[in-house]
This record gives sequence, structure tokens and C-alpha cells, in this order.
Amino acid sequence: MRPSYREPHPVTGGGVAVGAVAAFAWLLLFGLVGRDVSGYAWWTLFAGGVAWAAAAALVRHGDRGVATGVAIVTAGGWSIAAAVVAVRWAQSGDWPLW
Repeated sequence: MRPSYREPHPVTGGGVAVGAVAAFAWLLLFGLVGRDVSGYAWWTLFAGGVAWAAAAALVRHGDRGVATGVAIVTAGGWSIAAAVVAVRWAQSGDWPLW
């Protein structure tokens, strides 16, 4: 008989949803700290970096489903911040992050 291996922390839909909601709330709270586009972008970049570090720790030592939700929402949040910066740059002609 061949041995069967089980995932110690299988990825579940509930775990992904919990990670997504947590990351959304995290990015929202840090995004609201910024007073302008520059502040919003820098705070979102910082919060996303911390969230991805937490996701990396969860992948290694915790629930991979939660890490997946965190990573997906963080990537989306960074994309939104990049779009906001690009729109402001296109409107004003001046790079908004410096």
C-alpha cells in the first residue's frame, strides 16, 4: 500500500474569505490615514508590505487559505493605489508621490 499524505492546513473557501476581509479592513484603515493622494499611496504601500509579510508567515507556519486571501486583496489594493496615482499624474502632469 502506498502512504497517503494530507495537507496539515488545507486551503478552504472560508479561510480565503477571512483573509480577504481582514486584508480589506487593514488596507482601508491605513488608506484612510493619508490626507491626499501621496499619503494614501504611501500608506497603502506600507500596509500592503506588512500584510504580505504576514501572509508569508502564514504560508510557512499557519493557514494557507488566509494567506491566499490576504495576498489577493493586497494585490488588488496596490492596483487601485497605482491607478489613483496614474490618474492624478495624468490630470496634473506632476508626479504625485514626491
